[in-house]
Amino acid sequence: MKKHTIVVCDHIHEAGLEMLRNDENINFIMAADEDKVKLLDIIAESDVAITRSSTDVDDKFIQAAKNMKAIVRAGVGVDNVDIEGCSKEGIIVMNVPTANTIAAVELTMAHMLSCMRMFPYSHDHLKNQRIWKREKWYGYEMKGKKLGVIGFGNIGSRVAKRAKSFEMDIIAYDPYIHPSKVTDLDMTYTKSFADILACDIITIHTPKNKETLNMIDETEIAQMKDGVVLINCARGGLYNEEALYNGLKSEKIRFAGIDVFNKEPATDHPLLDLENIVVSPHLGANTYESQYNIGTQAAQNAIEAAKGISFSHAMNLPIDESKIPSFVKPFLEMGQKIGFLASQINKSQIIAIKVSGQGEIAEYVDSLSTFVAVGSMSQNSSDTINYVNAEFVAKEKGIKIESEALNDSAVFKNLITVKLTTAEGTTSISATIFDDGVKRIVAIDGFDIEVALKGDMILFKNSDVPGVIGSIGSTLARNNVNIADFSLARNKDAEALAVILVDNAVNEKTLGELASLEACLSVNYARV
Repeated sequence: MKKHTIVVCDHIHEAGLEMLRNDENINFIMAADEDKVKLLDIIAESDVAITRSSTDVDDKFIQAAKNMKAIVRAGVGVDNVDIEGCSKEGIIVMNVPTANTIAAVELTMAHMLSCMRMFPYSHDHLKNQRIWKREKWYGYEMKGKKLGVIGFGNIGSRVAKRAKSFEMDIIAYDPYIHPSKVTDLDMTYTKSFADILACDIITIHTPKNKETLNMIDETEIAQMKDGVVLINCARGGLYNEEALYNGLKSEKIRFAGIDVFNKEPATDHPLLDLENIVVSPHLGANTYESQYNIGTQAAQNAIEAAKGISFSHAMNLPIDESKIPSFVKPFLEMGQKIGFLASQINKSQIIAIKVSGQGEIAEYVDSLSTFVAVGSMSQNSSDTINYVNAEFVAKEKGIKIESEALNDSAVFKNLITVKLTTAEGTTSISATIFDDGVKRIVAIDGFDIEVALKGDMILFKNSDVPGVIGSIGSTLARNNVNIADFSLARNKDAEALAVILVDNAVNEKTLGELASLEACLSVNYARV
């Protein structure tokens, strides 16, 4: 099998690098310390690049990346990535939006508490100036205060939950979510920005784009109540910095907690001259835990993208994300993984791909078919397959792609089924996502079976006779293959299917021994 080349352009956690080194199908290049000009030569033959804020994915980068399938931004922000330019060249841009969620949430709470109680200043007064003056440091309690949360995504919603435990009244503004996401938490959802401006404390958690740049300016600050507290641990420029300075100077804004600036590093920024502001040097992701999460998730996403398994958290999808509910995107990613799994089970030349949807997801089944096609065709194709060219490649190869919306499932809220037809037959896989967010297969080729959609798996079909499970276990143990999970199903034809998740890769010798077991009808090995 051809190795896929992944180049790491900026430093990530060692655990992520180990994942890349240890994958036998990956050619790993560490280029974090290379000159950015030399980097352009290195990425020329690369399949995937992992970048951070130190590498600009600009026109020069894109033009040099002649064979690149995807770029993984190890972090949340993609301000330094020309997404439109990448899209024109068929390069998928991905980020890692949840890896530093808790770190950013806790930093926001730290800034909020610091503003209300002025901890950094009282600390400096005592520790550095050696002055004990309790009467100087009267603060405010958070209990009973109205907190306005702008942006109720991964970070904003978690800030709100923690603020709720302080007995604060939460008002959330986010035009891109269903109100129930807020109201189900006993919080108030508003479509009026004026309701946010009337709060005691305002914290912002949105991406930085044309819509949100300078979202809080002189006009908005003038409408706020006197003594408001503003927090920004998201992106610099969401608050107009000149307006913020003027509001703090006049004490219209009593205090501000700021982690991010429009231009960084901001060591000589005018805001630093004020005495009613708490600042930190962009520390939203600066915890050991988040750096581990960022590194490992970026590496995993890069590996999956290089192999065509999935393009998790793609920023340039073939659909307008603002027009789809938040629950849809995980199903799109899951559909691609199902397609990839099906093509490993049924390795012959693909004739047709059919995708069915039941429940609310049925409305988006046409979009699903594109993702499934990418996963299905990537396994056995020498072409670069992505969302941009999948339908074209399928048409060129004579592969028929169909989609259909079915009646609601009697069992599952949402269900998708992928039928992959090849010269050897048809493979059918159904899957869903439960309320805990876990992606699970619920049926394979007519067998009702529940198994997580991840990792190394053996699919063993056999005659339904005694002793098979023991024989499988003995064979795997003899070959030092550890079983992580064992799911079993039977059908009316006296056949059984075992899906065995294992902790390590399985070689051909082991598969051969399994196939030689008397009851075995077929055995397949897949990695997703």
